[in-house]
Amino acid sequence: MPPAKSLSPYRGKRRGAGVRSGAGSRARPDKSSDKGSDKGSASPAVEPPAFAIVGRPNVGKSTLFNRITGSRRSIVGDEPGITRDRIYGRAEWTGRILRVIDTGGVLPDDPNPISSEILRQARIALAEADCAVMVVDGRTPLAGPDYDLARILLRGGKPLVLAVNKIDAPHLEERTAEYRRLGIGDVLAVSAEHGAGIGDLLDHVCALLPAAPAAAAPLESGAEQPPSPEQASPQQAIRHRTHGEFRQEECSIAIIGRPNVGKSTLLNTLTGSSRAIVSPQAGTTRDAVDEAIEYDGGRLRFIDTAGIRRKGKTTEMAEKLSVVMARRHLEAADVAVLVIDATEGVTASDATIGGYAHESGRSVIVAVNKWDLATDRRTDGKPPADAKIFEKQLRLALKYLAYAPVVFISAAEGKNIHRLLKLVKEVAAERRKRISTGQMNRFLETIDFQRAGTPFASKMRIFYMTQAAVAPPTFVLFTDRRVKLHFSFQRFLENQIRKAFGFRGSPIWFKVRARNEAQGG
Repeated sequence: MPPAKSLSPYRGKRRGAGVRSGAGSRARPDKSSDKGSDKGSASPAVEPPAFAIVGRPNVGKSTLFNRITGSRRSIVGDEPGITRDRIYGRAEWTGRILRVIDTGGVLPDDPNPISSEILRQARIALAEADCAVMVVDGRTPLAGPDYDLARILLRGGKPLVLAVNKIDAPHLEERTAEYRRLGIGDVLAVSAEHGAGIGDLLDHVCALLPAAPAAAAPLESGAEQPPSPEQASPQQAIRHRTHGEFRQEECSIAIIGRPNVGKSTLLNTLTGSSRAIVSPQAGTTRDAVDEAIEYDGGRLRFIDTAGIRRKGKTTEMAEKLSVVMARRHLEAADVAVLVIDATEGVTASDATIGGYAHESGRSVIVAVNKWDLATDRRTDGKPPADAKIFEKQLRLALKYLAYAPVVFISAAEGKNIHRLLKLVKEVAAERRKRISTGQMNRFLETIDFQRAGTPFASKMRIFYMTQAAVAPPTFVLFTDRRVKLHFSFQRFLENQIRKAFGFRGSPIWFKVRARNEAQGG
């Protein structure tokens, strides 16, 4: 049965309250650019029909995308040009699953390099889509970019609907007649912010899309859609932290770091595509961009996040929101790849960002990017950097990430990318490793705790230890009294566990439980 629909108080326009958010925001590979890549290949899958949302900047495309998908996937703000990359989402309407593609604001004649890249990304989205929804601002007169974009869309030959947005009052509906001058047949008044007219818009879109199978299972109506990498992993719905080495069909990897360290270039190189916009300008990435590949028998989903800066350095609201979203995507990932600029060394911001990953329990890989510019392509006259010395300095600055492997790469040149992919697979497997209680007790018998150097007030006797959870590995110590683990004892015990069992790249968490607490339930 189709979802319940509520009526707008004017002209019978159905609101978007009945739109159901989909089970995932899945990036469709850029097939025009990833053929022949040896970095990994995007997995083939039968995708539902798709439609692209296009328009000039600040007309409400991202608000419409969020309304249709029932999410807050796209960053929304009053500043024009917030969205730059393609954003993918899913929705269900009258029993059909639809893919929705949000694009950046298109200015066809703008010579700015960022605008040119946004137009290129929009063209890719239109090529993937089965129809397009052009959005215009119903509160402002038609502008030159509206006419230019309408001509491009009409020449493309794909079915087209014109959505006149921001029509949130009955008297404004009269203005929609003006927009018929664009030459688009289907013109609908909508209010993405208030949900008015969304039902009629989706009815028109569904009539233009090719037939597709009905939804396999009903989706929760009105549920807020979580971030893309979490949505894109169906196995997360059946994850149980305490059930040992669970089967994971997809591993999500967040690429994090300061602005302009090469995160977007790394995403494009890893996926063999031009998925993310790359520019020398810092802060190019706003929304998180994700792409999945098949590698070594498994599926890896890489998420390019916005560059994270200190709160005092972020002034624009769009940048503040992008940092918040980057933190959310990091916390939803399995593995974090911390990208460091080799030409600038390890900075305090790198240490802060690495701390975010460590504290959230993500497995961490440190990728020193632009290594070619610090060695054989160095132009400042200084001798080439030495990897051993650089890693030693890095370890001193990031002491809390002693467990994280370090790899020296060049995303632009594609150097050491395969080694990075192998590390991702290894680290992802290590964080899900489970050690039996019998193995842990035999391990305890071999440890000389007198070498731990613990103060007398913090000393305790460990009766036995068990692994209570994975991802990250979590151990429960059953002791003679409840005392907070002293940092030196915790470090000693962690080092001994790593020496015996590995857990490379993953933080290890400990919990203390006194014997009398265990007996008392």
